[in-house]
Amino acid sequence: MATDTASPAAARPPFHHPSLSQWQSVSMLSGAAVMLSLAMGMRQSLGLFMQPMTRDIGISAADFAFALAIQNIVWGISQPFVGALVDKYGTRVITLAGALLYASALIITAFATNAWMVTLGAGLMIGVALSCTASAIAAKIAAKVVRPDRRSLAFGLVSAAGSIGTFFCAPLAQGVIQVAGWQIAMFAFVALAAAMLPAALMGGRADKVPVDALPGAVETMRSTLGEAANHGGYIVMAAAFFVCGLQLVFLTTHLPTFLADCGADPMLSAQALAVIGAFNVFGSWLFGWLGDRHHKPMLLGLIYILRSVAIALYFMMPVSQLSTLVFAAMMGTLWLGVIPLVNGLVAQIFGIRYLATLTGIAFFSHQVGSFLGAWAGGVIYDKLGSYELAWQLAAGIGAAAGVMQLFMNTRPTERVLAAQRAAVAAE
Repeated sequence: MATDTASPAAARPPFHHPSLSQWQSVSMLSGAAVMLSLAMGMRQSLGLFMQPMTRDIGISAADFAFALAIQNIVWGISQPFVGALVDKYGTRVITLAGALLYASALIITAFATNAWMVTLGAGLMIGVALSCTASAIAAKIAAKVVRPDRRSLAFGLVSAAGSIGTFFCAPLAQGVIQVAGWQIAMFAFVALAAAMLPAALMGGRADKVPVDALPGAVETMRSTLGEAANHGGYIVMAAAFFVCGLQLVFLTTHLPTFLADCGADPMLSAQALAVIGAFNVFGSWLFGWLGDRHHKPMLLGLIYILRSVAIALYFMMPVSQLSTLVFAAMMGTLWLGVIPLVNGLVAQIFGIRYLATLTGIAFFSHQVGSFLGAWAGGVIYDKLGSYELAWQLAAGIGAAAGVMQLFMNTRPTERVLAAQRAAVAAE
């Protein structure tokens, strides 16, 4: 693997790892970004299929919401195990398998005639596929190919790719649904899943990049898991991550139906999702950049609190195209900004050797929240005929989580501190 030795460290490009050329680093990050963009873009656009599918195959809103809830909880349950496999065997095989599974899941969903087929395809199978292709895997690639002092920014840039996918996947899906029907739109997504394969191959080249060992550190999977279980800050961060999943999946799953109930044009929900995607490109970069310079728990708490304020204001005001798109812009700015901050905190506290495993465990909490955001939102809607109670709960617990996050302990483990002292002494 090429090494750039022609210039001093200070002159290296911003994301340059010592064992990589600039082109190698950028190409691997690009592969991870494209893979994440397509995986997340399709996943976040599935709510657009709720109305046509419930009408055509005779399932309820709660049935469809339950399938997406299963997707989220399966993603959360499988992510720590997939993360452990990635930490042990690398990303390439896992991501290729995930892309194939994603395509197969979409095909099954396209031919669905009842609730269990939707749950199998859009729920169980896409849930596992996301563990193999989405944010935790992209973060592992980014952590290996960038300099340590630029990791939060790199995490933010890769996370932004997840919303670029939403920016074009949502309008694509809605446009095809209106012109040719939801099944053809689902097959358009199958083609996008196939495009994940070359991206996975490109990003998987990061497997050959060595992980920088911490001087004097003895690190195993078992010891790292023990450190995490006894670190109060990590536990607080994982608990607050629950709220992130609940708020975001509630919106992506139920906003289209809420807008339809308000008499809005069907394209408005797709436009709102696209605006969320566009503004998240800026928000992910912004919070990644801020995370390298400011206290990460403060930024996390701010995101949760501002999200809750935005949700409360939007659902309390009369719905219009302007209010919806302004709300989408606000939420987009705050959407995936948590990802670079959480990944950065895990790397700061524990190092990057088992980054995919530890972020995967925290992500399980996120996905429990996602399950409740999708399923409970559908249940509340079916029982009460409105989303009023659902948005009130989403805003209330979001504010509480934001306050809790502000006081998180960010002290690195004794192993990491000892390694850092040894590295300083060796200079």
